[in-house]
Amino acid sequence: MRNFIGLIFLILGLLNSKQSLFAQHSNPSKIKAIKIKGTIKFDGELNEAIWQKAPHISNFTQRELNFGFLATEKTETAIVYNQHTLYVGVWCYQKDVSKIVAKNMSTDFDYQTDDNFQIMISPFDDNRNGYLFVINPNGARADIQIFGGGDGNEDWNGVWDVKTTVTDKGWFAEVEIPFSTLQFKKGSILNWAVNFERDIVSKNEQDLWQGWSRDNSIYAVVKAGKLTGISDISYAKKFEFKPYGLIGWQKNGNDKKNLHKIGGDLNVSISPTLKFNLTTSTDFAQVESDKIPVNLSRFNVFYPEKRQFFLEGFNYYSYYLGDRNNAFYSRTLGAKNGKQVDIIAGARLFGKIGKNNIGFLNIQESKIDSIPTTNNTVLRYKRDLGTQSYIGGILTNVINGKHSNQVIGLDALYQTSKFLKNKNLSISGKITTSLENFNNQNDALTYRIAIDYPNDLIDNFMAIGSMQPNFNPELGYIRRTNYNSYTWNLRISPRWFSNLGVKRMLFKPWGLTMYKTFTTGELESLSNETRPLGAVFKSGERFEINFIQNYDRLDNNFNLTDAISIPIGKYWMYNYEFQFETYKSRKIWISLLYNFGDFYTGKIKTFEIEFGLNFNKHLNLNTSYSINKVDLPQGEVITNEIDSYINYSFTTKLNFSLFGQYNSLDEVMIYNTRLHWIPKVGSDFYFAYNIGYNEPIKKINYLKPETSSAVVKLVYRITF
Repeated sequence: MRNFIGLIFLILGLLNSKQSLFAQHSNPSKIKAIKIKGTIKFDGELNEAIWQKAPHISNFTQRELNFGFLATEKTETAIVYNQHTLYVGVWCYQKDVSKIVAKNMSTDFDYQTDDNFQIMISPFDDNRNGYLFVINPNGARADIQIFGGGDGNEDWNGVWDVKTTVTDKGWFAEVEIPFSTLQFKKGSILNWAVNFERDIVSKNEQDLWQGWSRDNSIYAVVKAGKLTGISDISYAKKFEFKPYGLIGWQKNGNDKKNLHKIGGDLNVSISPTLKFNLTTSTDFAQVESDKIPVNLSRFNVFYPEKRQFFLEGFNYYSYYLGDRNNAFYSRTLGAKNGKQVDIIAGARLFGKIGKNNIGFLNIQESKIDSIPTTNNTVLRYKRDLGTQSYIGGILTNVINGKHSNQVIGLDALYQTSKFLKNKNLSISGKITTSLENFNNQNDALTYRIAIDYPNDLIDNFMAIGSMQPNFNPELGYIRRTNYNSYTWNLRISPRWFSNLGVKRMLFKPWGLTMYKTFTTGELESLSNETRPLGAVFKSGERFEINFIQNYDRLDNNFNLTDAISIPIGKYWMYNYEFQFETYKSRKIWISLLYNFGDFYTGKIKTFEIEFGLNFNKHLNLNTSYSINKVDLPQGEVITNEIDSYINYSFTTKLNFSLFGQYNSLDEVMIYNTRLHWIPKVGSDFYFAYNIGYNEPIKKINYLKPETSSAVVKLVYRITF
């Protein structure tokens, strides 16, 4: 086995050798920032003399479509700063401005479908973590916290702004990033990692300043250039206070209650890289709804975190167990047995001290029903090793007057971007156990070992894991337990037939995951997907043909609906799937999926369609529809799911959205209407109105929803 794996990596190296002929850096690889007195005229026009005086960089290189070639359009960037703020000037020249694509104006827009410019800044000097700021020609903003050099938290919201202009020469921008938005090491002279990317979607072109390897994205901090010249700046203001006020009402059937709440968060910058957060009367009111999908599996649906309190510093608390399980899942906080629980108070400490990454959280929940007031603690620690690796651990504790639950885990990651000279490789391992009332439990251990080779031509991932039946993380998310797992996914994406308009081929010889029951060793489930043919075209279209093999052993009846149950048994299922998608950067785009084959005792046909329409930069529509037709000896099941999202942006700071969804399996119809106004960056005003129905669509009385609510909420940011 060891020789076989070694042979695989030798082949990978030979197949990837062509790309290594190209350097991933070009000179200049440094950009010098110029210090100014006062401020610039923040209007996006770049006509002050300082912008001409500041050093410009323009050596952008294509990552796509033509790797290693110079960018087809001229792009320039310069940086100036004063004591409190960093300013980035952006010149995106374009020969034919009618080809500029800018469909969005709202915050956190889908930037991959628009022309955009991206700024990656890593002030940590750790080759791992950073911030990504994305803009489009309309002045729309999106931001992401980067961690690990390859992952990002897209729900993070930083305090920064942009102004843009469009002329007959292209589009231009001024980006304003207060130093208080960034966490960074102290020093009289600072040298930060920085990188820039320009995407020209009409050409399907992606240009980077440094590190344009197809094996990495702009998230790869280790591939970035350097920002020099910053000195004697003010650090983050010591205190950030975000009080909020909320009023509204909520109705469930005949029960109606008024909502009124005041609270807030206080952020204290202990150091430029370490933040302490205090919260009281914490507001977890949702101003947007979860999408509730049709679920034909026997596993629960995972819902991502949307509450702002938990989103900043998300990566400092993450501890993934593998197999879709997590030791800490923040949505367990503020909820018990499906009910919302009030948060009395909480504290968080997160950030870096040298090579030490710390995430500490303590939340006190109110009493609910028979559950006494509960204290929840999470402590996550990682120590940077070498250039990109770490060793760390986690401790969680849930304790109240009746019981307590603990989780203790250790993990390590070896990661390099220099395997076979310039390829990515990571090897990770973790071992974790749970305790009850601080006592060890039998069969309460889980572990996972994984090796990942995530590169452009070859993406190869292998892992083995195990979770014993008594492992119980009360602050975590467990999709399944009592298993030994074996995973091997291999993807091959050669750049063939480019003269025929093909950007890359998509092959998957296998994508295999196998679970055996830990206590018996018997095969429990197996999933394998083979993709004999697929392609992404230079025009942006893509298609896939997939063969899917599944095995599932049911030890208990599986209730598909209230009336139909799948009996105990062992089931082999074979399915066939076709996917097609047009380029999402067009004003009108469409995505199709058709899947058919076996489903336990019968057959299934699934059809999905998603449709996007851009009326103009203010108005966008996205709608999806799926239908499942399941034929079983026990009866027929037909499910329908419809989701529709309408967004109207008056300006980049004022946005109206309507989200509607219908799920026939769960008999749920929900409408979420939201008005979001940003009076100043960092502060938010919301008006949200929700209505819901819980019965078959033919019986719905649209004038009498089962649930409804209206909320007005203001969050205001004060720094001092």
